[in-house]
Amino acid sequence: MSTSSTPSVLLNTGAQMPLLGLGTYKLQAPEEVNRAVDAALAAGYRAFDTAAVYQNEAALGRALRELLPKHGLTREDVFIISKLHPKDQGEKAMEGALLSLSQLDMSYIDLYLIHWPGTQGLEVTDPCNSVNRAKSWASLEELHGQGKLKAIGVSNYTPAHMKELMQSCKVRPALHQVEFHPRLCQAEMRRLCKEYGVCFQAYSSMGKGDLVTNPVVMEVAQSCQRTPAQVLLRWAVQQGVPVLPKSSNPERIEGNAKIFDFTLSDTDMDRLSALDCGHKYCRDSSEVV
Repeated sequence: MSTSSTPSVLLNTGAQMPLLGLGTYKLQAPEEVNRAVDAALAAGYRAFDTAAVYQNEAALGRALRELLPKHGLTREDVFIISKLHPKDQGEKAMEGALLSLSQLDMSYIDLYLIHWPGTQGLEVTDPCNSVNRAKSWASLEELHGQGKLKAIGVSNYTPAHMKELMQSCKVRPALHQVEFHPRLCQAEMRRLCKEYGVCFQAYSSMGKGDLVTNPVVMEVAQSCQRTPAQVLLRWAVQQGVPVLPKSSNPERIEGNAKIFDFTLSDTDMDRLSALDCGHKYCRDSSEVV
C-alpha cells in the first residue's frame, strides 16, 4: 500500500501500516459508515479497523469501493484490519476468516487478528480455550501463506497468552491490538511485543470518553492549545504506538487526525504516563486460560 503522506510503522512482514486508523466499533448503519469513511479519507486516514463482531464489514467494504475513487485512491492505498469472531475460534476459524473476506468483498485483508483469547460459549477456565487459539492461529497461518491475509496478529491477549503463542507459532504475529491509554500503560505487554518484534497497537485511547475530562489531560491540552482527544492520541503516537480513534462525527474524525503537527514536552508526557494505575475500561481477558 502507499503511505507516502501518512506517518506509518513498519510491521515484521515488511509492510507499512499507518499510525492513525479509523475505528468502526458501533458504526453499523450504511449511511453512518459512509459518512465516517468519507470524512476519514478526506482527513488523511488510510487505515480502517473493523471486526466480524462489529457486523459492519460489508458496509465498510461497500463504502470504500464507492468512496476511494472520489478521493483519487485505490484499494492498495488503504490498510484494512479485521478480526475473527470469538464464536469462530478453533475449528471454524478458516470459515470465519473467509467470511470476513467475503463480507468486505476484497481479495485480501491487510491484517487479520484473533479478536479474543477465549471462545464464545466456553467458560473462561475451560482448557479448550487454549486448544482453540492454537487451531485458529494455524488457520490464519494457512490463509497468510495463500496471500489472503497479508499479516496476522492478535487482540486482547495477556502476556501469558502471547508467550504461549510464541512457543508454538510458525508465523510470528505482526501486531497485538489492546486497550492502551495513560491509565493503562501496559508496560509488561509492550516489553514483550518489543522483544518479539510485534507491533503494539492501541484501542480505547480516550478510555471510553472518560479520559477527555481527566484534569491532567485537560491541563496539558490547555497548555498546548489542543483538544484532550488530540493530546491522548499524540501521547500514544509519540511513543510509536498506532491508534484507532472511533467516531461517527465528521468534525471529530477530522480533529482526531491533527496529531502529527505538534509534540508533547517530556514533562507533559511524564505527567500523562504518571496516571497509570492499571485501570481497564474494556472487557478484561486476564481470566481466560
